[in-house]
Amino acid sequence: MKLLRLPRAQVRLGQTLPWNVRDEAGTLLLSKGHLVVDEKLLNELLERGAFVDEVEARAVAAEVAAAKLLISSGDPAKSVGKDPSLFEFWDNTTETLKALLAHPGSEPDFPGRVQAFAQHLVQLFDSNPDIAIYRAVRQDNAQNFYYGYTHAVLTAMTCILISRHLGWPQTATMTLVKAALTMNMTIFELQGQMAAQDHPPRDKQRAALLAHPTQARELLEKNGVNDAAWLDAVVQHHEHADGTGYPTGCTEVGEMASVLRAADVLMAKIAPRTLHPCLAPKEAITQLYRDDKGGPLSAAVVKELGVYPPGDFVKLASGELGIVVERTANARAPIVASITDCAGKPVPKTVRHDTAQAAYAIVGAASDKTLLKRLAPERLYGFASASVAPAP
Repeated sequence: MKLLRLPRAQVRLGQTLPWNVRDEAGTLLLSKGHLVVDEKLLNELLERGAFVDEVEARAVAAEVAAAKLLISSGDPAKSVGKDPSLFEFWDNTTETLKALLAHPGSEPDFPGRVQAFAQHLVQLFDSNPDIAIYRAVRQDNAQNFYYGYTHAVLTAMTCILISRHLGWPQTATMTLVKAALTMNMTIFELQGQMAAQDHPPRDKQRAALLAHPTQARELLEKNGVNDAAWLDAVVQHHEHADGTGYPTGCTEVGEMASVLRAADVLMAKIAPRTLHPCLAPKEAITQLYRDDKGGPLSAAVVKELGVYPPGDFVKLASGELGIVVERTANARAPIVASITDCAGKPVPKTVRHDTAQAAYAIVGAASDKTLLKRLAPERLYGFASASVAPAP
């Protein structure tokens, strides 16, 4: 029996359980059909660790999906597959963005299609922000060929975090997300090549990099984008207020472009590439904070991501190694799911620890990442379903 951790969002007071709930050893705690009415007992149960058999979870998810299809289509004969998990939705974003931007003029209303995809990303993010951040940090099995598209999605996710912390209106956040998705649309293939190569950029590659903000803006305009804020953010996302940026070396850089540049650089630093090993998230965040001199932008990153963001691989005072899975109000003390025992040996079941407790405080980054190559996110978060419309 393979057990999945039960997320709090999957249990609702006043409703019966659709599956059996067990502890990490598989012992039955609550039977299917049990009516959940006591919030205190529910919280205590979830804190101790509650799990569901994967087979039961997938069967229930398929039933829910079938019911949704019957309601929306009225066609009982329509075939039904399993309800996609949140992880599957995120995994599909790379291919969807590639299809959208590889040939922008192939279908009408390009701006509208980018808007729809941006809204889809926001829905995914809102379903579970910690999982969104986890995906950005844990890119152990990332494919270099897709680096440009994946980087655009993760930069857009980071832009959502920062802009919301800064109190931007939703319309501005959506514009920023669209800029993040399209800022590199003329060099996606080049980014994939460069992520895989073991030598510095050639002269021709450098020239393409220097030209891409201007070329991206021109391509957007050619395909119907006339939003000045969107276009300005794209063309300025490598500019610096001291005039050392490109393509024009301007010193009047818009706030949207500044946020976009920070998110772009941060995600690039923690992404694995052949020539440049990725930085630990804490180091990348520290560099951003130092370069920004602790300004509002970098302060927003620290507040929203934390010093140890979800997905970070850390060592605890207990000797256990674990993955950060949930942020808390304390940027230095997130919730960590241990994947080894105190001697560093892998364990079959993860246990969550509050690192604000001295016995489980984070003492540093874990260096040996061989344990992470086959670590499924479902082991840490359970089968995270989401009420998200399919990508456009």
